Amino acid sequence: MASLFSKIVTGEIPCHKIAESEKFLAFLDIMPLRKGHTLVIPKIEVDYIFDLDDELLAEMIVFSKHVSKKIRATFPCNRVGLSVIGLEVPHAHIHLIPINDLQDMNFMQEKCALSSDELMKIASDIRNA
Repeated sequence: MASLFSKIVTGEIPCHKIAESEKFLAFLDIMPLRKGHTLVIPKIEVDYIFDLDDELLAEMIVFSKHVSKKIRATFPCNRVGLSVIGLEVPHAHIHLIPINDLQDMNFMQEKCALSSDELMKIASDIRNA
């Protein structure tokens, strides 16, 4: 059965797209820790990120780097944190989160409640950065 993220790749489920290539897709997390919290996924369905072949994993990191620069240009911060947890959705993914301190990456904290309009504006701002 296709994962939630695979359905986003095929367009069955909409997303707030940030960037896309032949192999990867970046889109806003709809339950973000911070404004600008973005997910990067491979378009192929692989559950565990370290099951990706080395070349694809390296390309995913480089793709994430380009997306992180757009996030940082849109949301000034000390860093764009990168996290790989992989328990929420059985599809390899990277979290990119604008952070100013370590607490900003705490996944146990309450998530931001953003409207679809707010997410649409954030996605547009990041894409245009």
